[in-house]
Order: sequence, then C-alpha cells, then structure tokens
Amino acid sequence: MPGLWSQIYQVVKCIPRGRVATYGQIAQLAGLPNGARQVGYALSALTDPHSVPWQRVVNVRGEISLRSNPDYADLQRKLLEAEGVVFDCKGRISMSQYQWRSGCGGVFE
Repeated sequence: MPGLWSQIYQVVKCIPRGRVATYGQIAQLAGLPNGARQVGYALSALTDPHSVPWQRVVNVRGEISLRSNPDYADLQRKLLEAEGVVFDCKGRISMSQYQWRSGCGGVFE
C-alpha cells in the first residue's frame, strides 16, 4: 500500500489552499478508480499530518466525513475555515464554489 498511498499523497499535495477535493476525485487522479476508501485509509495513516493537506479532502456532498476521533472533524473544519472555506448551516461546503478543478503537473489534465 505505501506505493499507492504515496500517489494519493502527491495528488492531495496539489490541492491549493482554499479549495477542496473529494475522496473519489483523489482516487481517480491517483489512478485508483473506485478507490475512495483507499484515499481515506491513506489519509488516516499519515504519521506527519503537516506533510499533506489532508483537511482539503471531503466527501462528495461537501461534508467532513466522520472519523473514529470526533476531534478531527472539528480540527478539519477549523483548518478549512482558516483557508477561507465557508460552511453552510448544515455543515456543508459549496462544491460548485470550492472544489478544486485545475491541474497538478500533468496528473490532473
């Protein structure tokens, strides 16, 4: 898995500040069709959470996905808000406004 996970991490590192991507989007870009869960596993396995902007990955509904530690959801929201990402009253991000859609060194083109 580490080889696949490093591909996932490389794609996540391309997401610019103030933008988000979905787990499925990252999986597709990393060459893992139907690999959204693998993206979740890879991000939860990060030993240095500062090395990859994990907070920029959300579910397809623009929501923060639940984790075993509920403090991570609060942290993820705070990190995204600090980048200028706005949540609505239901805790969702407007994907039409904040979803990342540009290239990543040939990976996403």
